[in-house]
Amino acid sequence: MSNILKNKKILITAGPTREAIDPVRYISNHSSGKMGYAIAESFLKQEAEVFLISGPVHLKLEHPRLAIVHVNSAMEMYLACCRFFKSIDIAVFAAAVADYRPAVIADQKIKKDGDSFSIRMVKNVDIAYEFGKIKTANQVAVGFALETNDELKHATGKLDKKNLDMVVLNSMNDTNATFGFDTNKISLIKNDLSQTDFPLKQKSEVANDIVAEIENLLIHKSVYSALSVA
Repeated sequence: MSNILKNKKILITAGPTREAIDPVRYISNHSSGKMGYAIAESFLKQEAEVFLISGPVHLKLEHPRLAIVHVNSAMEMYLACCRFFKSIDIAVFAAAVADYRPAVIADQKIKKDGDSFSIRMVKNVDIAYEFGKIKTANQVAVGFALETNDELKHATGKLDKKNLDMVVLNSMNDTNATFGFDTNKISLIKNDLSQTDFPLKQKSEVANDIVAEIENLLIHKSVYSALSVA
């Protein structure tokens, strides 16, 4: 890798979100945060400045160039990200953010009453989409797509919709990949629809592959910007 990432400002989201139902219950998912934290660590090795917005995880990472903001809900994660949107060079949206949240959070624990129970859900803010609306030509945005079917179709659809430069696609159908595992198997899809597939690797190695491709995207943007000015 070159030194183009040195001192670059990187925003990374990681882990799950928790959407409260009442004071003791919440809706969440199985994300461990391992992939997002590994990406943060890989960027730090390149002497970048990393802002990690982390949902609730059982992970620790410390570094002089690292600032971690701990959040719970999708809205908390979004508001934390908004603080950095205008100043960052690269955004990596690796968190498994809940798409919906309960419309009403009960003030008291909901008591068991009857044979069924319904919760009305409302849509959460799409953090990557909101960044895509204000993203500048010199900023790089990378999203994640964890799919169970029609993987490529869903992943490529996010590129244009969210103004992403690249999508990291992984599938729940792959063995020993995705949530909870120390390994992952990914495909990197750029906004020109080129695709690079990788075998199953340790998440630390996967993170290095992702960061290397992001570095290439940044170099390409720098060259294009220089040619445009000339």
